[in-house]
Amino acid sequence: MGKKKVGTQTDAEAIGQASAIEGAVAATSAKSVTKKFDRGNVYVKASYNNTIISVTDEKGNLVAWSTAGSLGFRGPKKATPFAASKVVSALTEKLRKAGLQKVSIFLNGIGGGRDSSVRSFVNQGFDVLSIHDVTPIPHNGPKPRKVRRI
Repeated sequence: MGKKKVGTQTDAEAIGQASAIEGAVAATSAKSVTKKFDRGNVYVKASYNNTIISVTDEKGNLVAWSTAGSLGFRGPKKATPFAASKVVSALTEKLRKAGLQKVSIFLNGIGGGRDSSVRSFVNQGFDVLSIHDVTPIPHNGPKPRKVRRI
């Protein structure tokens, strides 16, 4: 069968990886939002593989977006609650200049960053007006297969 390789990470590597993620958060916040608006909609798509958060104004025009993958998270770490909180902090840096204060949150998917993103928006100082779950739910689904006869 062979030997199994166990990956170990030293403290220096962990600190380097954390500083790279912090640098990515700072780099994405360098792009500023030109429009000024008070209310907006936040769309959170939390899948098993990634967390995507986009912010629109009330008309539906996209203002800012960010994903866990764009911040430097790779593999299964992209779908963690920690990655979702970092995505929210990166978006907060962009949205502070636009004057956004009140948000309505629309959740889609069943990934790990779902609840963490809502908590992070509240902790960042946004007034959450409403939380809507827009995850598609099957109603009975397709017809099952016929029973196999032998």
